[in-house]
Amino acid sequence: MPIIISNASPLIVLSGIDRKKLWQEIVIPEAVYKEVVKEGAGKTGAEVVSQACKEWIKVVSVTNVEEVAALRTILDEGESEVIALGQQLKAKLLLLDNREPRLFASGVNLKVIGTLGIIKLAWKKGLIDNPVNELKKIKSNGFWVSDNLMTGIINEIKAIDN
Repeated sequence: MPIIISNASPLIVLSGIDRKKLWQEIVIPEAVYKEVVKEGAGKTGAEVVSQACKEWIKVVSVTNVEEVAALRTILDEGESEVIALGQQLKAKLLLLDNREPRLFASGVNLKVIGTLGIIKLAWKKGLIDNPVNELKKIKSNGFWVSDNLMTGIINEIKAIDN
């Protein structure tokens, strides 16, 4: 089974689609669990992720603490553990949204997609009907994405749809 490792923000999107048709299991490091479930108690997604950890999310410890410490000089704890765990488990894919960790992960030959890529992939697989509405919905709910990137993704989807 391919190993897919997620940071915090993509988990919320995965909870709203039939992720079993994308990936049967998602792995998260302990720092992401702590951020979303423990520190995020009462916030959007905390209960969904907590429940999913009993079903389709697997929490895994990072063994290379030195690498995490080095990554922490430039990235947050969750992003650092996602990348270290990706190398540790030889992950097929990392789910990361922020630019810096995506660039770093790509630089160490880890494949990366973000929330927008997950929505596009779910649409291509027929799991969501209107990806443009999904993109607008997550943006209106506080997910930050630049206007240029949003316009580019919407234009790309419209070009594929025609």
